[in-house]
Amino acid sequence: MTRSPYGSRGGNRDGGSSPWGRRAAPASAAAAPAAVESAATPEDGGPRELRLYGRNAIDAVFARRPEAIRKVYLLEARIPQLQPLLKWCAANRVGYRVVAEEDLRKLAASAHHEGVVADVLREAPQSLGAWLQSLPAGPACALWLDGVGNPHNLGAILRSAAHFGVSAVLLPKTSPLALSGAAARVAEGGAEAVPFVRLGREDNALAQLRSAGFALAATVVRGGDDLFATRLPERLVYVLGAEGEGMDADLANACDLRLGIPGSGRVESLNVSAATAVLLAHWAACRR
Repeated sequence: MTRSPYGSRGGNRDGGSSPWGRRAAPASAAAAPAAVESAATPEDGGPRELRLYGRNAIDAVFARRPEAIRKVYLLEARIPQLQPLLKWCAANRVGYRVVAEEDLRKLAASAHHEGVVADVLREAPQSLGAWLQSLPAGPACALWLDGVGNPHNLGAILRSAAHFGVSAVLLPKTSPLALSGAAARVAEGGAEAVPFVRLGREDNALAQLRSAGFALAATVVRGGDDLFATRLPERLVYVLGAEGEGMDADLANACDLRLGIPGSGRVESLNVSAATAVLLAHWAACRR
C-alpha cells in the first residue's frame, strides 16, 4: 500500500403529529446511537433511515427533500425557530415530539444536537453511469474516496465539497462508507448538496470517467508534483486515500496525475479534510 493520502487520525496523517409539549418516552428505550458509516445502505438491504441532528443538517433535508423526513424530536426552546418544519410535519402527518434535553442527547448520541433531531430516509447512491449522464457539460470536479472512514473527516470533506461546487463523491464498489448523523452535522448542510456515486469495477470506472473527459489525480504526501505549480484540467477527479494506510498502490499508479501540497515540513501532511479544502480551492482558482 502506498502511504499517500492526505490524512491520518490526529496530527500528521489523516488520519400523526404529537401534541405540543408532550414528553417523549425516555430516549434510552427508543433511540439507538446516531447512525455510523457502514455498508448498510438501502440498495443492499440495510437500514433505510438515518438519524440526523443539528439545525443546518436538518434544514438542508427539509429544503431539498422534505418527504424524506419521518420523525422530528426537539427542545421546547426550538419551537419558534422550527415553525416552518413543524407546520409541514403537521400538514403531512409526520410525527414530532417535544423532549427534554437529556432525552434529545440520548436520541442524538451526542451533545451537539443543537436542539433538534430527525429520522430521515437515507438517499441511495447513484450509479456512475446515471451520474455521468446527468452531469452538465463543462468544468466539473469529483472526489474519489479510497478508504476515508472517519465521520468527522467525511463531514468536513462534504462541507468543503459543497462550498466549492463539487459534483459528486465517488465510492469504490466495496467501500463500506455511508453517511452518518455525525458526518451530516459536521457537513453543516453539505451532505444534501453533494451526491454519493457508487462505482463498479475499478477498471470500468476509470474508463467511464476518462471517456467523459475526466483526468484522475492521486493526492500524495511525497513524490508528487507541486499542486500550486500545476494547471489543473477542467474535469478532474481527486483520489484521496484512507486515513493511515493510504490509497491502493495500483489505483495511485493508474491515475493521470500525482499531486502533493507543499509545506514547511514541520508536519508530514495535512489532515485529509484540510487537504481536500486546499485541493478544491486550487481547482476552483484554475477556473478563474
